[in-house]
Amino acid sequence: MSAHTAVKSTAAPASQRKTGSPGTGGPLIRVGIGGWTYAPWRDNFYPAGLAQTRELEYASRHLTAIEINSTYHGTQKRTSFAKWRDETPDDFVFSVKASRFATNRRVLAESGESIARFIDSGIAELGPKLGPLVWQFAPTKQFDAEDFEAFLQLLPDSVEGVTLRHVLEVRHDSFLSPDYLKLARKYKAATVYTDSPKFPSMADLSSDFVYARLMDSSEKLTTGYGPKALDTWAEHARTWAAGKAPANLEQLEDKQPAAKRREVFIFFINGAKERAPAAAQALLSRLGWEPQEQVPAKVSAKVPAKKRA
Repeated sequence: MSAHTAVKSTAAPASQRKTGSPGTGGPLIRVGIGGWTYAPWRDNFYPAGLAQTRELEYASRHLTAIEINSTYHGTQKRTSFAKWRDETPDDFVFSVKASRFATNRRVLAESGESIARFIDSGIAELGPKLGPLVWQFAPTKQFDAEDFEAFLQLLPDSVEGVTLRHVLEVRHDSFLSPDYLKLARKYKAATVYTDSPKFPSMADLSSDFVYARLMDSSEKLTTGYGPKALDTWAEHARTWAAGKAPANLEQLEDKQPAAKRREVFIFFINGAKERAPAAAQALLSRLGWEPQEQVPAKVSAKVPAKKRA
């Protein structure tokens, strides 16, 4: 991807770029939730007595990734990104949902200023903890090949020396097109895979990472998904990490790119939101990952600063 002439480029030469999340040395498969501030989680995820100011510290030690969604609605402060970076373990990763002002518009080719404003808002403060940027499009947004390619050309490769990776969440059936898939692969952008019956799904590989947002959880199940479903998602995660597309998931094309190891991101989003942490932990357990550090319930409001990532 390359920056449009209307957007001030902050890209650095490849030889000078810091790596994104692979540089953390963390797991190839990451599982998490959307955000970390949600009142019902104080009854079924966070321990009693845990200060709300330390909920991120706790969540980041019981999950391996979090998708920041507040950035979709408004600009966050650079100091906030730095604070979140310092409160989390060295091998933790944040994906970041891009501004709605860049994607919720009739002509995507005109979103250059909104893209630049989001990119330059301070996300680079996350350093190696910065995961993919999620560009979510409205369910009413239809695929227009020329306009969509113009949008992809606006997405920069890096900011302040930190490499950027992009994932597209397309929500209209018109994107179920080989022409869309060709563009996604051309610009090395991943496509969100979702199990939601409300939106189109495609498991075709188009980048060097895979991104799934699971939304079909049930409030009736403690872990949101039943044991068999979680076993299946664990198997899908391993297949993706091995560089292949799961055979029983929807694909536009039978032929997929050559198999190579890929980083995998799986987030439990929406659906029965109160069940998301339990679902993520249950999947992580099936993948052989367990919490590595406990955060005491009775803690002070101030989080000790850690070394800069």
